Amino acid sequence: MTTNYYEKDKLLVFKINEEIDECTVKNIRRKADYEIERFMPREVVFDFDSVTFMDSAGIGMVIRKV
Repeated sequence: MTTNYYEKDKLLVFKINEEIDECTVKNIRRKADYEIERFMPREVVFDFDSVTFMDSAGIGMVIRKV
């Protein structure tokens, strides 16, 4: 997962480029929580364009962020 913060727009973008399952969701959530606290963005975008698989744990992670 890569993270880009656009200070002018206060936009934080997470580009996820791996499968999202029960094993990977903890690491993604930990990094996302850290970056959100670090930058305090106005808007957060999760880019799932490169994700080829997501199970219910991944869906739960997304819903938790809203």
